[in-house]
Amino acid sequence: MEWDVLGHEWAAKLLAQHIANGEARHAYLFTGPPGVGRRTLALRFAQALNCEQPPAPGQPCRTCRNCTQMERLQHPDLSLVQAEMEGATLKVEQIRELQHALALSPYQARYRIALLIRFQEANPNAQNALLKTLEEAPEKVILLLTADTAESLLPTISSRCEVLRLRPLPVESLEIALQTHWAQSPELARRLAHLTGGRVGAAVRMVNEPALLERRQNWLADLQELLAAPIRQRFAFADRVTRGKEKSALLPEMIQTWLAYWRDVLLVASGAQSPLTNLDCEAGIRRLAGQMNLEGVHARTADLERALARLDANVNARLLLEVLLMDWPSL
Repeated sequence: MEWDVLGHEWAAKLLAQHIANGEARHAYLFTGPPGVGRRTLALRFAQALNCEQPPAPGQPCRTCRNCTQMERLQHPDLSLVQAEMEGATLKVEQIRELQHALALSPYQARYRIALLIRFQEANPNAQNALLKTLEEAPEKVILLLTADTAESLLPTISSRCEVLRLRPLPVESLEIALQTHWAQSPELARRLAHLTGGRVGAAVRMVNEPALLERRQNWLADLQELLAAPIRQRFAFADRVTRGKEKSALLPEMIQTWLAYWRDVLLVASGAQSPLTNLDCEAGIRRLAGQMNLEGVHARTADLERALARLDANVNARLLLEVLLMDWPSL
């Protein structure tokens, strides 16, 4: 694998060529769904730009001081900027602080690197503040942005970047890669490939953090229990999972898990032949699809999509969840 970035070898080759030819741009934007490998590719590029002993032009050795410090996000010439947590807001003060750092000459490496993660979470003031740096980037500074899509940013931001659009692997290809490169059993590899929809980074994270799968299982168990629960019990659940900052921070992940399940129900109810995401829950999905009409399943799926979008708008999370669960069928 070029740069050890499965599925994005074409992008790694392009970036390596930019370095080898001395044609590195001052700003790059890596887009694609979360977990597709945007940050990993950006970091490999940062390593290749600053590698002290490249095995070939444009290739990082990943063992020298610069490469290892970049890998650990502990390099003095690497600035990492992101919102406090996923779904929060990246603020203009963070961009101004970054601009002060970028005004300094590189301390140790060839280039100062600014890595701006999930830049779609930057508010308009923050994006406009970065625009000045993009227009007049200091010498020896390269900005690397990641975002879901180029369209989620101000046009003036994306137009000043070299845009690389990353896409998930085919599920079958990721399934084979998980067995070959990460020594996963065929059963688990198939399950992870379907769960992540071919997103390599998301699958590898689940391999490295088994707690993620356990959390998913708990939320799906909650879903089944709530479908059979009276309103009072549903409201008690909404209160419990929105109490405290730590629990509330997990709400987007919980709703995303439920949404993937209901989308599978929608696929079955509509007679679609597309593969399910939650292969390990197929029996329950087919049972629920058989108990509801297509219109009802579609409505519940749309409710979850709206709820997920509204969580970013500082709404009352408990009330949002209560309204969502009130409309679920009692089965």
